[in-house]
Amino acid sequence: MSRVDGVRIKHGDPMYTVVPHIMTERSDSMNMIELFIPIKPMNLYIKEKREQGIEISHLALILAAFTRTVAEFPSLNRFIVNRKIYARKGIQIGMVVLKPEGETMNKFYLDPADDIFTVNQKLLDYVTENRKQAAENPTDKIISFLVGVPGVLRAGVALIKWADKHGLLPQAVVDMSPMHESMVITNLASIGTNHIFHHIYNFGTVSEIVAMGNLRNMPKKGIGATGFERCLPMGVVMDERIASGVYFSRAFRKLENYLKDPHLLEGPPEVCIREWEQKGL
Repeated sequence: MSRVDGVRIKHGDPMYTVVPHIMTERSDSMNMIELFIPIKPMNLYIKEKREQGIEISHLALILAAFTRTVAEFPSLNRFIVNRKIYARKGIQIGMVVLKPEGETMNKFYLDPADDIFTVNQKLLDYVTENRKQAAENPTDKIISFLVGVPGVLRAGVALIKWADKHGLLPQAVVDMSPMHESMVITNLASIGTNHIFHHIYNFGTVSEIVAMGNLRNMPKKGIGATGFERCLPMGVVMDERIASGVYFSRAFRKLENYLKDPHLLEGPPEVCIREWEQKGL
């Protein structure tokens, strides 16, 4: 059975077929890890591109690294609904954007083949569109509808949850939902706050939430390394039912390597797996 946002995986590792029946909710299966990414290579890359007339942000680099990692480790983009495992169609990123009158949350769409320049432009377009003071994005509209009509909120949310559980949510509702995406990312450093471990929601399909925080000095890694280096800390919370600990470890190591040399994010990826398009899942 397929959903509008994913393709059912029927022939995966037997262990991961059983696990969702044991840990039925994401709150049962949250694993957490801290990543400390050296900021110097990112800053040098951003400076190099600025001198070439290209403005790139730290957030764009992190999202590009995540996208490239998913291209090689597609299980990061899986999700669990109703004890079933799905390969997500495409990559969607959920993110809060500050507006003059408050904040809004929406999502934008990436492809495993996107490089840093494509991701950067999509991010800029997303932020620009959602910062328009008068604009109401699809997420704002559905929330306004649910809270604006007496009696609709409770019944409407219950109906959406039931339809989601049974794979019956239409594409329009999935597109509007702030809880149906590959990853949610938040930059708490923008409000002067340390990184946190943000819970993942039982409702929806989010399998990873990343929270960046204030820069900090960390001991250098490696044989013979001494002293400290300035690092960008990230708290990552993930649904352990989608992949093994070894798989997550290898994937995050790859993500760190991309951010230590952002030039690797330029051009098409060497490996690009669109798992949802594969036959025999």
